[in-house]
Amino acid sequence: MTAPERELFRRDPQNPLLTATEWPYRVNAVFNPGAAVVAGETVLLARVEALTGISHLTVARSVNGIDDWSIASEPLLAPADGVESEQWGFEDPRCVWVEELDCWVITCTAYGPAGPAVYLATTQDFRSVTRRGIIKHPEDKNAALLPERVGGKWILFHRPMTAFGGSHGEIVLSRSTDLQSWSAPEQVLQPRRGAWWDSLRIGIGPPPLKTERGWLVIYHGVKETVSGGIYRIGLALVDLEEPTRLLGRAPDWVFAPLAPYERQGDVANAVFPCGLVHEHASGEVRLYYGAADTSICLATARLDDLLDAVMSPP
Repeated sequence: MTAPERELFRRDPQNPLLTATEWPYRVNAVFNPGAAVVAGETVLLARVEALTGISHLTVARSVNGIDDWSIASEPLLAPADGVESEQWGFEDPRCVWVEELDCWVITCTAYGPAGPAVYLATTQDFRSVTRRGIIKHPEDKNAALLPERVGGKWILFHRPMTAFGGSHGEIVLSRSTDLQSWSAPEQVLQPRRGAWWDSLRIGIGPPPLKTERGWLVIYHGVKETVSGGIYRIGLALVDLEEPTRLLGRAPDWVFAPLAPYERQGDVANAVFPCGLVHEHASGEVRLYYGAADTSICLATARLDDLLDAVMSPP
C-alpha cells in the first residue's frame, strides 16, 4: 500500500528552472517571479537580487514555460536615481492582464527608508514599462490586483502592517475608482491561531484566478518554529461579487518546501508563489514560485482539484 499524496501541486522535473548561474550578468539570486503569456510565450518577471543586496525586476521568456529561456540583458524595472522610496529596490512582482486598460498591470514592492510600499506599473509586452508609482504607502506589500472591476471598483489585495489594518499579518483588500486613491483596508483572510501551518502571517500569492465558483486565492502562510519560519502554500475561495466574503478555505497546506532546493538557500524552507498561468484547454494551472529566495521553480496542478480541495469540509 502506497502513502497518499501530501500535495496537490507536482514539481516540474526540471526544477529549478532558473538560477543565478543562467543570468547574463552577475547576480546573487533570482526568485519570486510574476508570470504572463504574451504572444504565445511564457514571460516571467523575476525578482533579481544583485550582489549589492538590492533587487530589481528582469524578464525571462520561454516558448514552453519550462526551458530554453531567453533572459533580458537589462532590468525592466530598477531603482531610479534620486527616488528615495525605491532606492533599496523592487521586489516580488505580480502580473495581471486587465482587458479594460488593454495592458498588463504589475504590482510589486518598492523599498525605501520608510519601508516597503505597493508600487504599480503597466506594460504591453514586458519590453518597456510605464511607471505609475506608489499606490499604497509604507508599510505595505504582497499586493495583487483583480483583472476586472467588482461593483464598479478596482480591487487590490494587499498586506499593510499598520494599526489601520493588516497589522496581524493578514490579507486585506482596498477599492478604487482610478487605481490611485484607495479605500480603507477590509479584512479578507487572517492567520489561524495556535499551531496551524499559517499561524504567524499570510500573504497573497499570484493575482486571484476567476472561476465559476469564485475567485481562487493562492496564498503563502508562515509558521514559526525553533529553527525559523516555514513558508507553505494554501488555498481560499472568495465571492465573485463581494471578495471579502469567504466561501471556503483549505485546512491543509497544498504545497510545502520538501525538495532540497526549497529547503536550502538564502532563506531556508520557503516556497513563495507570485506567478500563475491557467491553461484553459487542459485545465492545468502552472504555478511559478521562488524556492528558498534563491531560484525560480514550477509546480502544476489541475484547477478542478484545487477547487475541490478549497470547498471540501474540514
